[in-house]
Amino acid sequence: MTDTGEQTLKQGRLRKGRSFPWRLPVVLFIFLLISIVTLWVSNAWLTERFSESMRNKLEVRLTLYSGNLKSELQRNSIVPKLLARDQELIGALHSQDFSTSTQRLIDFVDEIGAASLMLLDKDGRTVASTDRNNLGSMHREKAFFVEATRSNETVFTIVPQETGGVDFYYSRRIEFQNRFIGVVSVEVDLHKFERAWAGISDSIMVIDSEGKIILATDPRWRGVSETEALAKRPAETALSQAVQFTAGLTGYRDSTYVQGEAVMRIAGRVPFRGWQIVSFTAFSSVREKVNSILALEVMGFTLMLAMIFYLANRRTRVRLKIFENESAELRRLNERLQREIAEREKVQKTLEVAEQSLEQSSKLAALGEMAAAVSHELNQPLAAMKTYLAGAGLLLSRNRPDETLSAFHRIDDLIERMGAITRQLKTYARKGSETFSPVDMSAALSSSLSMMEPQLKHSNIRLEKVISEQSVVVIGDRVRLEQVLINLLRNAVDAVKTVPDPVIEIMLSRGETVTLSVRDNGSGIEELDLLFEPFHTTKKDGDGVGLGLAISSGIVKDHGGRLTARNSDDGGAVFEVQLPAFRENTLDYDHMEVAE
Repeated sequence: MTDTGEQTLKQGRLRKGRSFPWRLPVVLFIFLLISIVTLWVSNAWLTERFSESMRNKLEVRLTLYSGNLKSELQRNSIVPKLLARDQELIGALHSQDFSTSTQRLIDFVDEIGAASLMLLDKDGRTVASTDRNNLGSMHREKAFFVEATRSNETVFTIVPQETGGVDFYYSRRIEFQNRFIGVVSVEVDLHKFERAWAGISDSIMVIDSEGKIILATDPRWRGVSETEALAKRPAETALSQAVQFTAGLTGYRDSTYVQGEAVMRIAGRVPFRGWQIVSFTAFSSVREKVNSILALEVMGFTLMLAMIFYLANRRTRVRLKIFENESAELRRLNERLQREIAEREKVQKTLEVAEQSLEQSSKLAALGEMAAAVSHELNQPLAAMKTYLAGAGLLLSRNRPDETLSAFHRIDDLIERMGAITRQLKTYARKGSETFSPVDMSAALSSSLSMMEPQLKHSNIRLEKVISEQSVVVIGDRVRLEQVLINLLRNAVDAVKTVPDPVIEIMLSRGETVTLSVRDNGSGIEELDLLFEPFHTTKKDGDGVGLGLAISSGIVKDHGGRLTARNSDDGGAVFEVQLPAFRENTLDYDHMEVAE
């Protein structure tokens, strides 16, 4: 073959290769469409077929359960009639000699298979019983005794238990010479069917004529209606076991939903007093059978798909180089992403520092607001000192040293008071520490109130305090906790500015947690959802930027607690701080001191 012919052949192959890319997606789309339609039709048909088969089996099983219940009830219904004619029992009731009556009932119960037998005298007292613990107990008010005394036939009674279940009794009156002398009662053991049903995967309930569940695989269902039972947590034996219900099953006519899960409900009639038996069965067995067949279909489609990809394998060789180039580009992008992550981590650290600075700035802003009130508080002792100094000079000129010394003592007291105010402000202004230590919340609250005392006096606010007498200690940073208390008190002061009789109530208590609440009698909070958002404020321009509560909430969260707010029923707002209480056995108390 000439070079020209080979070149022409290669060009033809290239043109053929270039025309293939649009064919493969179309073929794959058609193939997937056919696969999906086939699987959907198969799923619907197989589900209907297997569901119908399961329904038939469940109906047969439910009929068997119903027959067992009816047989047990019929077998026990004849027992009271036979015992009511037993001469030994009649003679015992007549003579009041019950020495052998209990043993005779025990002999009967072994043959009958009932739960228990009881012989009651005319006053309702148990004189003989297969359960010796019942001897002497009174049943005068019990339904099975009362109804038996009123009827000449055997009566069936359902007696509710204190635990929520029920007991079943057949009872009949005993007569001697047409005179009522007692009642014989047979307890029917229907709960053995519950114990037998516990070993199957279905959930079963028996409903009486009033619509109440009297027997069930789940004890929590007893005593309520079917609707109420299904609203509760489903039975462990069936409904909590992988009832994964796909879209193909939801259209089945016998399906029902229990807490969002689909199960098959089958109901049958018990030929006794209008009872009904209902079964709930998960579709898991149907799903397993359907999935096994669908898996074979999926396997076949997978083999066909593999063949298609095998035929298209030559195209991948041409694209391999493109993939290598894309991989190199991805590596470059990955390196760029790593650099961006490192930069973000650096920005995050910077943000943490900024947040700490913001807390300190907020604290200093609070100090600025308190400056005017503190200045007023300091002016009073300064004016008094000036008066005392003038008086001391006059006393010295009159040679009265004792009175002069007393004036100096008063001046010294005023200086101590001024020093206490400035010390509180200096302590509050310092930055918090990085390590936590035990903090006495009572002392922290007293310190905060001392700093806020000038503002409280200036606003004529009545302060009501309820402080726990026991030790109230938490683990944290006292300076940051005092910042939270100052912010809450400031907000309370601002809230009662327009109130005629301003009141702020503070409560500090300890239980599982330490709880501090600050309540005011202001106008309350309008937007509770946005209250702790940064820069959200209801104050006028210039009075605040809306960071106090956001910072306080962050500080409380850092201490493992939470800060909440609500409107009081009596008016005003309530802010509540909850912090974990300090337990002495959780830390080495010898190496730590309570921050006071």
